[in-house]
Amino acid sequence: MDLRFTDEEIAFRKEMRAFFDSALPKDIRTKMEEGRSLVKDDIVTWQRILNAKGWATPFWPVEYGGTGWSPMQQYIFLEEMQATPAPQPLQFGVNMVGPVIYTFAKEEQKAHFLPRIRNIDDWWCQGFSEPGAGSDLASLKTTAKRDGDHYVVNGQKTWTTLAQYADWIFCLVRTDPNAAKRQEGISFLLIDMKTKGITVRPIQTIDGGREVNEVFFDDVRVPVKNLVGQENKGWDYAKFLLGNERIGIARIGMSKHRIHRIKELAAQEFDGERPIIDNPRFREKLAAVEIELKALEMTQLRVVAAEGKREKGRPDPASSILKIKGSEIQQATTELLMDVVGPYALPYQTDQDVGWNEPPVGPDWAGPIAPTYFNYRKVSIYGGSNEIQKNIIAKAILGL
Repeated sequence: MDLRFTDEEIAFRKEMRAFFDSALPKDIRTKMEEGRSLVKDDIVTWQRILNAKGWATPFWPVEYGGTGWSPMQQYIFLEEMQATPAPQPLQFGVNMVGPVIYTFAKEEQKAHFLPRIRNIDDWWCQGFSEPGAGSDLASLKTTAKRDGDHYVVNGQKTWTTLAQYADWIFCLVRTDPNAAKRQEGISFLLIDMKTKGITVRPIQTIDGGREVNEVFFDDVRVPVKNLVGQENKGWDYAKFLLGNERIGIARIGMSKHRIHRIKELAAQEFDGERPIIDNPRFREKLAAVEIELKALEMTQLRVVAAEGKREKGRPDPASSILKIKGSEIQQATTELLMDVVGPYALPYQTDQDVGWNEPPVGPDWAGPIAPTYFNYRKVSIYGGSNEIQKNIIAKAILGL
């Protein structure tokens, strides 16, 4: 397979790079480069810049606001955006619930929600995981009982990222507790977060942040018209959603940028009388990660090249490979940054909404590195834990 880029694709990459260099606001770029937390307005500002250009939802079909780009152009766009580095549009809307809506929802749902997702007029969050149902998602217990023109929802979701900002949540709920298989009794509901009976409680994570939450549903009345697709078919829609999510989790462009940052910082920090970058053991670890990243990039390109041959609406099981290796490399780069930061990686309190509460020990660039390292322990878990992905590969690819 020839994985070289064509002249047209090289020109497209230059166009993307020029746009990101000129259009990304300076303050957002600085936060991204330094690994500092973004606030809601940063995401909204940047996504609306992309939407004005017609690029907020490049992976969508043209009739719903997509660009009509080839799979390779979509890949280049994503890689250049991550490598700039620029924020991605809000994933819960653009890459998760949006594709579920335009693939499975009713026409009136498409007409209402899709334009608002593109322009981030609605902030979405994901209601999948529960205290006893994370990687084993089919064990979920949140119920939705039909009462006339409404479902009455009761239960709890957890690890709900950015729910404190959310206008809407897309939820997996159990609508048939007596189904022969657990997966057959689940439905996919769209729920307005302003509905009476919803409570959001923050969870402070090990890095000091408050990006995740618990969400409680107490007799929450949800109109039946907010059901996506068919009742008790939500598991199929969830698998479709997670397949889309896992491809993006590879984040090759982001890892490339982080390796550049590692080299830059390692050249200015010293290990005794010489820069850290000259330490043979450090260089060996860095080279190993770069080789793994190049192998991941080749795998991603093979998946992209095969995109046109895949049955529409079916997730590619190879996305599980991208998820495993991509998350491992992201974690490895944060470990290398910890090697660089050394004794400056002392704990201190942070707050994502108001900025840094206490000054970091050492230079300003050192402050976000330890919190980022702790935060990235999660990437091998969300989107389906890496252990679950190995089961998918064994079954769907190896036929075991």
